[in-house]
Amino acid sequence: MIRVAGEHALLVETGSLELSHRLDAALRAERPAGVVEIVPGPESVLVVAPGVDQARLRARLEAVVAVERDRAAVRAPAEGAVVTIPVVYDGADLDSVAALAGIPVEEVIARHAGRELVVGWLGFAPGFAYLTGLDPALETPRLDTPRTSVPAGSVAIAGPYSAVYPTASPGGWRLLGRTSVRVWDVAADPPSLFRPGMRVRFEPAPA
Repeated sequence: MIRVAGEHALLVETGSLELSHRLDAALRAERPAGVVEIVPGPESVLVVAPGVDQARLRARLEAVVAVERDRAAVRAPAEGAVVTIPVVYDGADLDSVAALAGIPVEEVIARHAGRELVVGWLGFAPGFAYLTGLDPALETPRLDTPRTSVPAGSVAIAGPYSAVYPTASPGGWRLLGRTSVRVWDVAADPPSLFRPGMRVRFEPAPA
């Protein structure tokens, strides 16, 4: 379903993260005329196109969705290299996560670094990527009282997601460690290291 979103945008309800990723990639590869912003979400993609004939854009989006839905049904293997993020696992919440999960700290680290995650979408702050595929044993609630400032590069988990804080900001996610990799750089093109659909793996690194 495609809905009108304000005066200048259409919201495509994809129903799945996979189709959101496919639609986002297809629109960026062949961007329709007049489209100035494409914002993928867990089950939707927002397409912003000021001044564009919405009926024509809607028809184009419906056609692209149909194609990508058919391609998704084929279940083609994921493409592209895995981005590896080195992590010093010395986070302030490492012990509490282990206690909540009922496993040793070493196992928390092994489980966090032992799975290939996927960038679901970006939100909350510029460059903040929600990484899906976290080991279910590590699913923990956010802190009852968020920190007023979390350092850039902090590697954290909350619920079924993991993330790397792109900049210093308030936050209630549980901190497992830190990385020296810059995931957000305004001077880079694109400024975000992470893009929806990208595969990510964390790797333990020495302090």
